[in-house]
Amino acid sequence: MSLFKARDWWSATLGEGEEFDQGCLCVGDVDNSGTGHDKIVVGSYMGMLRIFSPRANKSSEGGPADAQLLEVQLQNAIIQVEVGKFVSCSDLLHLAVLHPRKLSVYCVSGTAGNVDHGDQYQLKLVYEHNLQRTACNMTYGTFGGVTGHQSLCIQSMDGMLMFFEQDSYSFGRFLPGFLLPGPLAYNPRTDSFLTVSSARQLESYKYETLAVATDAESRQDSDLPLRTGGKRLTPDWTFVLGEQALDVSVPSFSHSSSSILVLGERNLFCFRDNGQVRFMKKLECNSSCFLPFASDGTVKLLLSNHTNMLLVYQDVTLKWAAQLPFVPVAVRLANFPELKGVVVSLSSDGHLFCSYMGTDPSFFSTPKVDAREVDYEQVDVEMKKLQRFIREATRTQDILPKTNSLEDLSVTASVSSSLDKPSQALIQDIDGLPVPSVTVQVKVKANSALQSSKLSICVQPPLAVTQDQFVLEPMGVGSTKVVAFFAFLNGRYPPADLTGDIVVSYLLPTELNPKGVPRVLQSRFSLPLALVCVPSSPAKTTKFKVTVDTNQPPVDLSSIFREFSAKTEDKDGNSLAFQLLAGAKVTIQASKTSQRYRIQSDSFEDMWLVVKELIQRFDQHFSKLGIKDFKKSFSGPLPLQEYFLSVDNHFQMRVNAQQYQDLLSERAVQFRAIQRRLLTRFKDKTPAPLQNLDTLLDATYTQVMALAEAAEENRALLEQAFVRLRSATHLLVLLLSLWQGLPPNQTAILEATLLPLLQDTPQLGWEESCDAAVSHLLRSCLSRSPKDQATSLAHTGSPVLGLPQDTARLKKHITLLCDRIGKGGRLTLASEANVQVPAQIQNLAAPGGVEPIPEVAGDGEMEPPEEMTKFIKKKQPSKKVKKEKDSKEVSSDPSGGSLQEAGSRGEPFGETKREKKESSKSRKESKKDSSKDIKEPKEEAKKESKKESSSKEKKESSKEKREKDKEKEGNKAGKESGDIKVSRKSSVKVKEKKKEPEAAES
Repeated sequence: MSLFKARDWWSATLGEGEEFDQGCLCVGDVDNSGTGHDKIVVGSYMGMLRIFSPRANKSSEGGPADAQLLEVQLQNAIIQVEVGKFVSCSDLLHLAVLHPRKLSVYCVSGTAGNVDHGDQYQLKLVYEHNLQRTACNMTYGTFGGVTGHQSLCIQSMDGMLMFFEQDSYSFGRFLPGFLLPGPLAYNPRTDSFLTVSSARQLESYKYETLAVATDAESRQDSDLPLRTGGKRLTPDWTFVLGEQALDVSVPSFSHSSSSILVLGERNLFCFRDNGQVRFMKKLECNSSCFLPFASDGTVKLLLSNHTNMLLVYQDVTLKWAAQLPFVPVAVRLANFPELKGVVVSLSSDGHLFCSYMGTDPSFFSTPKVDAREVDYEQVDVEMKKLQRFIREATRTQDILPKTNSLEDLSVTASVSSSLDKPSQALIQDIDGLPVPSVTVQVKVKANSALQSSKLSICVQPPLAVTQDQFVLEPMGVGSTKVVAFFAFLNGRYPPADLTGDIVVSYLLPTELNPKGVPRVLQSRFSLPLALVCVPSSPAKTTKFKVTVDTNQPPVDLSSIFREFSAKTEDKDGNSLAFQLLAGAKVTIQASKTSQRYRIQSDSFEDMWLVVKELIQRFDQHFSKLGIKDFKKSFSGPLPLQEYFLSVDNHFQMRVNAQQYQDLLSERAVQFRAIQRRLLTRFKDKTPAPLQNLDTLLDATYTQVMALAEAAEENRALLEQAFVRLRSATHLLVLLLSLWQGLPPNQTAILEATLLPLLQDTPQLGWEESCDAAVSHLLRSCLSRSPKDQATSLAHTGSPVLGLPQDTARLKKHITLLCDRIGKGGRLTLASEANVQVPAQIQNLAAPGGVEPIPEVAGDGEMEPPEEMTKFIKKKQPSKKVKKEKDSKEVSSDPSGGSLQEAGSRGEPFGETKREKKESSKSRKESKKDSSKDIKEPKEEAKKESKKESSSKEKKESSKEKREKDKEKEGNKAGKESGDIKVSRKSSVKVKEKKKEPEAAES
């Protein structure tokens, strides 16, 4: 921020809502008073022309109103105003006003008043030119060296320079390579025009070159030959700026100092008349406008930027800086009767400010401080009071709404107990069965003022609603809105869920945020089972059966399902059948002697809705009776094979979709290649036979359309398969929770694991997502030992999820998940934090310390990846050789060698021995489990190990003798080496222990 401010001499605010730009300000003796004092001329985009003669601000005078000489409303927007000698028969100054489609030259004249009303000023039109093209800016000067009057040059928006000599039009020329208009200036020393093109380069065109160039009646391409006589228009010189220019100025106060100034966005350039760079200044802030002014041999200029600063430069040296109250778009220097060299600045919103440079002395004197003792208790009380004020002021309760116990909005959904008559469903019947609909009413009650409320309804496919979006009017305190819609089945397959979601978004205004803070409220409703099925006769033979056990006497099914019992044929209430509108028949049979209920159907997925409804109605029925110890269970076995049929069906649909996509891509590439060939043939001037390309094009088009239709049909089948898979997964989760009596929190974890997605996407599908989630559970809370769990926590890398090759791996993981849950495993997300990671695992957990833990295989142990199997193959033979070598050394020593030394230590050796036994047992079990999947690699590894062991035994025979001599010495180094040998034996198999005496005798 500047230390000095521009001193306010006179200011005014021009209109309301008007806009101004760079060319809307000029100064000069426009009324030809002869005193040499300037007037300020301002034009706006609204067409308002104002002329001021400022005076110093005095409290006794009327202010800006007394300084305003003229105010005229013109019909068109004012782009630029200039003062000059624009009339040939007069030496007086005239005012040129540029409109988008017109150039007008006015004469401003004043008449002295006879009474106290003051002088009167008039604006008279001298001549005007109607432009054929939309104007952008203009410049003026003595074009061609003519003296006594000045001509005008206007640049149009499409790049044409139009020249006017007073009241006549001279000629027009198009600039070559034009795209967007830039600033325009005239250099009287070289009689040339300067502009900045869209290529961000400064270009200079001589007036003589423009005059003799090709006449421009219409815009021509520079690459085409000239249609008429004349020379091609080329710039005299160019210079690449590298940035867009805001303004170009040519100071004409001295012919000795030739300078061309260009103001860029971040740089200031100064050139000589021949295009050579005099200097360049890098600016610290984005500039807005500039103005060179008179100097003696040096370049001086005023430059303003977007930080409200007015900078005075002499060449590249900053001489002064002043603070302005706004960002100016135009700056001029003017001489007034009371003050010369006044800086006139104009902002984009109409603030006209006349100022001068300088400072005022400061008369402030620091008051004397009373030398009194500080009362620390009073200061402490005041500090606590101020801190309390700060806490209250910085709280977010006024910005974000408070979470009170009373909600700002309450949403209540009520589903009609009876079906609609007539039905509002889009599909009237499915396989001869009428499709019903049900009415749902949603009541929204506001407890505070709300704005922009929107209500959205979401149901799972193939369910649909008549309207899913509602826009609510602004609601006051206590106001209520009720909306209604119809829900129905809109597909030929049963849904996976009969619940729907209601989402209300609204804005809650606060004191600090009057527009409102966005908030969202959710609610849920359940549709009746009668919406998707009708009562039917029970089926005796079915493919799939599920049995649910209870601890209460059997219940009459007709009392549980009252809406279906009226139309059933069974009067005893022991059986009830449901015919799904777009699915199979589901039958419920209650045992007369035991407390069991059997649900059977020809479709495994279709049983889900009926089983879920049965469980829910059992809970409601026994809770009404006051029975608190009601329990339900499932004795198994789990129908995994039936579930895997749904998994395979969904996976096959995904594979088909990928194949259709690949075929479509190939046919599309082929289609475009044939099109290119045909276009080449058609463009050829010499006709050539098509060689059946048209027939091939038609056949390819037919294939593309057929593949697209097949892909669309497969997409619909994929959606149906995913809904069926969701139903089967829900049923499997329910049976698992009944089988093991899982609490709700574990059931939620299991459901989130097996159903990580609500819908398939081309980038991420259900199979890979479910596989990753199940693998995580097997590694964490369902791992066999804390060590395995900690090892799984150590790895950080994970492969990119993608479509697997088959579902064998996923099935294996799901089977293992069910097996471990059946053996007492419990699902929890907090188990990872409770595991104590061993020291060796912590070392592995460092970055780059361990590879990703492989997935499970075989009987439940982790299957090593390819990189790890290679590592094991290479390391196993060397370990065997080392163990055999150690066993030879220990057995050949008559005094016991290092074995006695290690055994003399007592408990450490015992612990080492126990670790050896445990590690050998675990390694044996892991290798037995993994042998089912990697038999062939193991056989190859054994062959390689035999070859390597035989070769290494020969090489190491000489080293064994040296090590025996070192062991006999009995020094400390020998003891340490003995300890190492004993610890290495911890990884030897049981079979190798039996071979140790044989190796020692040899």
